Amino acid sequence: MGHDIDLKAADGHKLSAWRADPAGTPRGGLVVIQEIFGVNAHIRAVADGFARDGYSVVAPALFDRVERGVELDYSPESIARGRDIRGKVGWDEALADIAAAVAALKGTRVAATGFCWGGSLAWLAATRLSGISASVCYYGGQIAQFRDEVPKCPVLMHFGSEDKSIPAADIDAIRAARPGVPIHSARPGVSIHVYPGAGHGFSCDHRASYDPSSAALARTRTLEFLAAAMG
Repeated sequence: MGHDIDLKAADGHKLSAWRADPAGTPRGGLVVIQEIFGVNAHIRAVADGFARDGYSVVAPALFDRVERGVELDYSPESIARGRDIRGKVGWDEALADIAAAVAALKGTRVAATGFCWGGSLAWLAATRLSGISASVCYYGGQIAQFRDEVPKCPVLMHFGSEDKSIPAADIDAIRAARPGVPIHSARPGVSIHVYPGAGHGFSCDHRASYDPSSAALARTRTLEFLAAAMG
């Protein structure tokens, strides 16, 4: 369904992205933000899935600032390599590339969703970028350190109760800093769901930690949230 496109960030950096569009008039635009594994087969499949749900989707290749064409699997070696590359991409640089993806979806309301590293970036997109109408954060491990930032739009967060990389104390700290709002609210605020028994990466069917029931429920909630927030 999707295809490769080129984007240009405000600082002049050129990057690739995966774009997928629905068959009919789009319900809105959606920026899908990668994990530490690049815009790999899983992220492309996620983008294509949201396109089938009616959204025009762009998934920017945030690792292009370090190395172009990075696509990793979920082996320990790939995790180590992905972490190394991620450490070379600054938050502001990644947000500049996400902003370029938002600009590519001009003419429609735009939301963001991200996974792992991308989940944290989806939070920062909601607090720092303009043009974001809603944001969905899947198991963002760095959200807690930025919890005092104020979102400009409604935000939905998904966490697993058995996520060894995101302590329950971090989720509690986010809740304390950002009082919740109803999931169907269109006003800025945060709604948090924790999935019993689910671990990190529970929504990715390419990972051993994939939890089909939690992934399906999170996706249902995500689609309901996007529909309510974006109209």
